[in-house]
Amino acid sequence: MKMRTLLAVVMVLAFAGTALAEPIVIKFSHVVAVDTPKGQAAEYFKKLAEERTKGAVKVEVYPNSQLYKDKEEVEALQLGSVQMLAPSLAKFGPLGVKEFELFDLPFIFDGYEQLHKVTEGPVGKKLLAKLEPKGLLGLAYWDNGFKVMSANKEIRTPEQMKGLKVRIQSSKILDAQMRQLKSIPQVLAFSEVYQALQTGVVDGTENPPSNLYTQKMHEVQKYVATTNHGYLGYAVIVNKKFWEGLPADIRVTLEGAMAEATTYANDIAKRKNEEDLAAVKASGKSEILELSAEERAAWKKALVPVHEKMASRVGKDLIAEVHEVTGFQK
Repeated sequence: MKMRTLLAVVMVLAFAGTALAEPIVIKFSHVVAVDTPKGQAAEYFKKLAEERTKGAVKVEVYPNSQLYKDKEEVEALQLGSVQMLAPSLAKFGPLGVKEFELFDLPFIFDGYEQLHKVTEGPVGKKLLAKLEPKGLLGLAYWDNGFKVMSANKEIRTPEQMKGLKVRIQSSKILDAQMRQLKSIPQVLAFSEVYQALQTGVVDGTENPPSNLYTQKMHEVQKYVATTNHGYLGYAVIVNKKFWEGLPADIRVTLEGAMAEATTYANDIAKRKNEEDLAAVKASGKSEILELSAEERAAWKKALVPVHEKMASRVGKDLIAEVHEVTGFQK
């Protein structure tokens, strides 16, 4: 009897040891291609996380909407079907955290230096904290870049946008932006944009060059105008319950890996967009309309009124705070 009891204990301990040896799996889902800044940064985080935890964590990266379309992914994270996402900041408006639509305001930032004063400062941290009641934790902001306009007609001036059906993400700010240009905004999932452009369901879109090029949108758009009118970025978010349930040492290690992956992501974003815009030009499929400072100023003048029109939605004080931090000038 004693021998049987001893054997049973040994078997239980052996089973427990096997169970403990199983890695913690983090499913990291995103909607863009692997060779975009976000795609590359996700792979870099995977590498760092697995190396630094010595295999205790396994990160499974799912690009190109392999698991969920972009309008479904945040709900999947809240339900725990995935553990990590990097959705565009526009996603949080429909979720009820309207303050994040600040980032959709046209010409709110004039370049990366102004942007990072917000995302890396107190304002950025304050915004991420607003996700916690939704069961989410924000870990970092990742840049994609500044958006260009594309269409199948010349759009060198804001007046030439009149009447065009333009794809946007689901965002009241982006809707207002397009209506300010007298365009017709069309909300579509990112994975559906190429076909919509190809079939004429929409006439144009706005994207950083890296998205435009890697999704081959330039093949079905005749013109690309270097407006750099709006920012597209992401918040790396996790399921709050999952993250807080991790062993403390694992969590600290993953936070360090995320900090390094964030530096990596933001360092390559600007370079990648410059390279991909050059690749679009070299392809000969889209004509690049290089806007002069005066031409871009005309776009800014046309779109800055959206700040005031959307102040009641985003928060007048928040917009004023960002204007002060960045030294905004009309």
